[in-house]
Amino acid sequence: MEEIISVKDLSFTYPDGRQVLKKINMAVERGETVAIIGPNGAGKSTLLLHFNGILHTNGAVRVLGQKLNEDTLRGIRARVGLVFQNPDDQLFSPTVFDDVAFGPINMGLSAAAVRRAVEAALASVGMTGYEQRSPHHLSLGEKKRIAVATVLSMSPEILVLDEPTSNLDPRSRGSLARLLNNLAVTKIIATHDLELVRAICPRTVVMDEGRVVVDGATGRILDDAQLLWASGLAAEEAAAL
Repeated sequence: MEEIISVKDLSFTYPDGRQVLKKINMAVERGETVAIIGPNGAGKSTLLLHFNGILHTNGAVRVLGQKLNEDTLRGIRARVGLVFQNPDDQLFSPTVFDDVAFGPINMGLSAAAVRRAVEAALASVGMTGYEQRSPHHLSLGEKKRIAVATVLSMSPEILVLDEPTSNLDPRSRGSLARLLNNLAVTKIIATHDLELVRAICPRTVVMDEGRVVVDGATGRILDDAQLLWASGLAAEEAAAL
């Protein structure tokens, strides 16, 4: 298998002196769907921001065989799609078409190619026909689908998602889980939704206090209630699985 992301001894401290990541080591192979779980403050979101260079520490992260640094940043960002937890952070245009077209336009595609990219992205998330809708008048579940479409329109090789099912009702959670499961790209998903993890992620990485606690098969990890409790995940949530 091809190693598509490699993280070696990654540590990160914010300007206020708070160290959030402490010597993280992990690798993701092409085609994998990997969950990253852990309590609030474990460093999950900060780690995700390193995968497309919003945050970067020279030499610590390689994406698609390239070290992530100032020279490779633009090319890597075009190949790694990041979906934020709050879709309103990603949707800012008057229409759905404009939001989904933003990436392809900035990639320099022709008008016809942009239209094709938008149509394909919206079809892949089940939102065909929403092109002229205002994203700000959509339901949260619809907004999350459109947010996914905004990165799929750039044909990324890696899809990175931060809490994709947070604040969704059960029906919308199930619908988004099926959508993600059917996307044929490498996926890295940071989440508290252990049902989503069990449903679509064969591999799980557990983080706590900025470190990787365990990395392995999802079934084995989610069946270990003692491990989940020790890692700051609610015992009753683990027992429900």
